[in-house]
Amino acid sequence: MLSEKIIMLSDIIAEFIKTVSINLSDDIDRRLRDIADSESNPTAKKMYSCILDDLELSRKLNRPICQDTGVLQFFVEIGTDCPFIKDIERVITIAAEKATEKTPLRPNIVDPLGEMNTGNNTGYNTPYIEYKIIPDSSDLIIKVYLSGGGCALPGRSRVLMPLEGKKGIKKFVYETIAEWGVNACPPLFVGIGIGACAVTAANLSKKALLRPVDSENDDKETADFEKEIEDGLNSLGIAPLGFGGDKTVLGVNIETAGRHPATLGVGISTGCWATRKGEIVIKDDLSFEIPSHKRLKEETK
Repeated sequence: MLSEKIIMLSDIIAEFIKTVSINLSDDIDRRLRDIADSESNPTAKKMYSCILDDLELSRKLNRPICQDTGVLQFFVEIGTDCPFIKDIERVITIAAEKATEKTPLRPNIVDPLGEMNTGNNTGYNTPYIEYKIIPDSSDLIIKVYLSGGGCALPGRSRVLMPLEGKKGIKKFVYETIAEWGVNACPPLFVGIGIGACAVTAANLSKKALLRPVDSENDDKETADFEKEIEDGLNSLGIAPLGFGGDKTVLGVNIETAGRHPATLGVGISTGCWATRKGEIVIKDDLSFEIPSHKRLKEETK
């Protein structure tokens, strides 16, 4: 039997998932509106008007922004002193089931080698949960990403020859976005991972999307490379929604890890204009805040 606190925690996380499915995070919402205001193409301005109307209707009707509510992916930072450390996987799974029913979310999880739908967005090692242990802390920090099937999930990863360097990385990124970016509901949020192998790079590219879209990598050379690639992608002019416009991307974030001298792993993940991500910080007494969506709290005051 589940304890009262475990039930309460699952309710908090389920409501958090609902919040993320209905409201863009502050950084994405702000960047999207800024791009819409600065757009010069008349057709593109009309498309942005439709996008902003969708955001308003989503909040007014209390419904998800997009019919594809994605696959739930969780990145958990949990303190060694957190009282829920033994139960967190079960709690998140219960929360996913509750959010699927109450939001509602579209059931998107099917048998990996077939078409049988589980009906509640759980099962088959799902939802995906990645953990990071924080010593001497009792906090529970959960970052969630709703990965849609047309934009966030069809990422790519490749191991380049090291001499290909930055030029090879840019070529890989530009070819990827030019090939299928128009079908991924641009303007896109592009995450790039650079590491030792295809797996490392792919994982880093998804984590790059968890950073605010208006942030820079702490390393200056990497931050400059983010800007260089962003400028290059914007020159493609395929946004919004593939109708053409001034901006192809909302932003470009890069995360890196040490690599072998003989390999250069590169991964790319993208979010659509409705990149749905969020962060919640839960204390051991079940008080919480959602730093990714501060404006919602301000609007209710």
